Amino acid sequence: MLVKTYAGSVHGVDAQTITVEINTGGAVGNTDKPGIFIVGLPDSAVRESLPRIEAAVKNSGIRLPRLKTIINLAPADIRKEGSAFDLPIAIGMLAGSGVIATDGLDQYFIMGELSLDGSLRPIKGALPISIQARKRKFKGFILPKANAREAAIVNDAGDIRRRQPVRKPSKCWAGNPTSSPWWSTPVRNLPTAAACTKSTLPT
Repeated sequence: MLVKTYAGSVHGVDAQTITVEINTGGAVGNTDKPGIFIVGLPDSAVRESLPRIEAAVKNSGIRLPRLKTIINLAPADIRKEGSAFDLPIAIGMLAGSGVIATDGLDQYFIMGELSLDGSLRPIKGALPISIQARKRKFKGFILPKANAREAAIVNDAGDIRRRQPVRKPSKCWAGNPTSSPWWSTPVRNLPTAAACTKSTLPT
């Protein structure tokens, strides 16, 4: 299954849209050997995201099927740097494996560094990435809670959805694949931001 998520890469003072393509298939026992491969000119920090993602997903109580997964960061001629690609890759892998729904996934920029317990660390460059999301007319930006105010500086940036650690981080990701995805659930605590809390999670 092919899933696409969208992120941003900062170069100088500007950001460029990065398409994160995740293709999953070839389970254990088939002719294809299981494994995860990442291409598209990633730096060492991006390549190191794979063990972080695997640990974060496992420690969040989610079982990710052992499938052959190819991750392409496009365009391939631009170097992708930093750990902020953890979250769009993780969400794409979960969606491609059928763990979460894909509805509306292509309407958001997604960025965030994952801790091994599944919580999110702040990223660099939230402001220029938010500007790029507005230019490309994305519906909003999903990012760590610590970056919400910086990203919300942009006028008409859309829906700035901040994610924060919770007792069971898996609830921020997982859900019934046939139901509305967690990123479509609004809350009232901030007019331009949504927090992942127990009271706002889909059942």
